[in-house]
Amino acid sequence: MSRKFTLFALLVALACALLIGLGVHQNAKNALRPTGASPSNSELDRVDATGPITATLAVCGDTMSHTPQTNDAYDKATDTYSYHHCFQFIQSWIEKADYAVANLETTLNGPPYTGYPQFCAPDALAHNMKEAGFDLVTTANNHSLDKGFSGICRTLDVLDEAGLAHVGSYRSQEEFDKNKGVTVADVGGIKVAFLGYTYGTNGIPIAEENDFCLNRFNTDYNSTCSTLDEAKLKAELDYAKTLQPDLIAVMIHWGIEYQTTQNEYQNQVADFLIKNGADLILGSHSHVPQPMMTRTVTLEDGSTREGFVCFSLGNFMSNQSPATVKVDYTDTTAILNLKLTKDFETGKTTVSQASYVPLLVLNRGTSAADQYVIMDVHASIDAYESGDPLVTQQVYQQLQYALTGCHTIFGEDFDYTKVSSAPQGSQEDQAEVA
Repeated sequence: MSRKFTLFALLVALACALLIGLGVHQNAKNALRPTGASPSNSELDRVDATGPITATLAVCGDTMSHTPQTNDAYDKATDTYSYHHCFQFIQSWIEKADYAVANLETTLNGPPYTGYPQFCAPDALAHNMKEAGFDLVTTANNHSLDKGFSGICRTLDVLDEAGLAHVGSYRSQEEFDKNKGVTVADVGGIKVAFLGYTYGTNGIPIAEENDFCLNRFNTDYNSTCSTLDEAKLKAELDYAKTLQPDLIAVMIHWGIEYQTTQNEYQNQVADFLIKNGADLILGSHSHVPQPMMTRTVTLEDGSTREGFVCFSLGNFMSNQSPATVKVDYTDTTAILNLKLTKDFETGKTTVSQASYVPLLVLNRGTSAADQYVIMDVHASIDAYESGDPLVTQQVYQQLQYALTGCHTIFGEDFDYTKVSSAPQGSQEDQAEVA
């Protein structure tokens, strides 16, 4: 054997040993992490320090179950409930995201089930949302107390059983104190701290001994709902900062129902949250879309701080429509896709891109097997214009109206078809409905 060949064989052996060693090290590190646990920032720094990482956070609006929806979900033959059909045409968008969140605007308090004005939906809604790809819901809204304190507790029990993380309501003082109202999530390798708040409770008072059970951002939550609880918000945002997240997201129930623009109080609240550390503000409650934008605030030292605000995405799932409540765009909504980028060189994490998928919540009538479906507007319009007979002219007109609403309120520039490198849909996602 020549000296040259011997040297080459030695180098190959050393390279193999090094690769095996690295693999063992990586496996050992993964084995030490509890199943399902999120990596710490230091771990992420070690693993991904070679370049920036990106992740997608998908955000959806008010998820409700009015009585007609609950009836539609019922299968008499099996005596069970299922909402799977509602998600069938847009589920792929939820699954594409690294993490997906929504506002759960109903209790899960067990039968008897009720709709407006005091909501209680079947447990299947939580399980089906999880199966559709959702990861976290906010439970802080004006319907949180529809079934009292026991309703809050059972709702959280069901969400835990379904594997859905939650933020905004609590079963005990100890549960709230454990994380001060903050839920931390691993969003595709990016650490995001979520907080959830509601403006009020529809006039339902919270007993003093249960004051911990629901996060409110107004001190006068049971009257005028116009006095910001600055001390509470600042303290909880400050606590979130101590957890060293890459981003802080506030899910907030606010504003005036059926108004397609935010009011001045929402602007004031948004600026206060951004000033005190919020990077994302994800709003709900209006039941119609409201604008999205990047807001810049000036701090006391003269520096500035930015935050991305979506004032409301409207109804993600409900029985409301111009036909039922006589208000335009109550059946118009979107999936907001936020691209998050963590740059290890600068140490900053930003919302590097925002885009949305226009949706129409279609009520097909009681004669339809699946009465309520959420439609991907662009995919369904493409299907109709390609001659697909399963999308009727009437539905096509509703799709066009929803697209106009999204472009007018959210801004056409945020439509994913106008944003380069935004997630793209496919013909496979089209809503085949008559």
